Amino acid sequence: MKKQANELVKILKETYPDAKCSLDFKTPFEMVVAVMLSAQCTDERVNKTTPSIFSKYSTPEDFARIDIKELEELIHPCGFYKNKAKNIKACAQMIVEKFGGQVPKTMEELVSLPGVGRKSANVVMLEAFGDAQGIAVDTHCKRIANKMGLSNEKEPEKIEQDLLKIFEKKDYKDINHLLIWHGRNICIARNPKCEECKVKEMCVEWKKNK
Repeated sequence: MKKQANELVKILKETYPDAKCSLDFKTPFEMVVAVMLSAQCTDERVNKTTPSIFSKYSTPEDFARIDIKELEELIHPCGFYKNKAKNIKACAQMIVEKFGGQVPKTMEELVSLPGVGRKSANVVMLEAFGDAQGIAVDTHCKRIANKMGLSNEKEPEKIEQDLLKIFEKKDYKDINHLLIWHGRNICIARNPKCEECKVKEMCVEWKKNK
């Protein structure tokens, strides 16, 4: 399985040499906000929404003080705006009150923030601090891991634990980006382009259906 994982990384790196995080941010806190907004929303939509917000509000202190109704209106295009606004404001307040206005740099502290689960914390650790502690399991990662037989689990945290045992630590920083790009371009949920897939020979589902 580890040999297959190494081969998978090698092929996907060759296929998507420019694979990287597609969320726009300038500071660790902007990354936290962008990740929270991206839940059940496209990165493209988030990137269209955040510039006007960050031009006016960008620090934890700004978001801790913002009127909740105004925040709801600003993030409305990203969906689930009431719950996201509540979490973003509470998260900002906790960063100000407990962490001195600085986004914490450990997984344990990040997941203690309102609205920040393990997947989001993984993204923040990698993108904001360049410290890959795990593998962020989003819908693309989950789908491809299951199809490839890398994990039979359904819950993201259990899938992540399976992947951490298979992939080398040096590749943690690339896995999520590569699987997202492959999921967006080829292994599309509703209409996968299996004939164009360069890793289909490793795919359990493709072998079963061919």
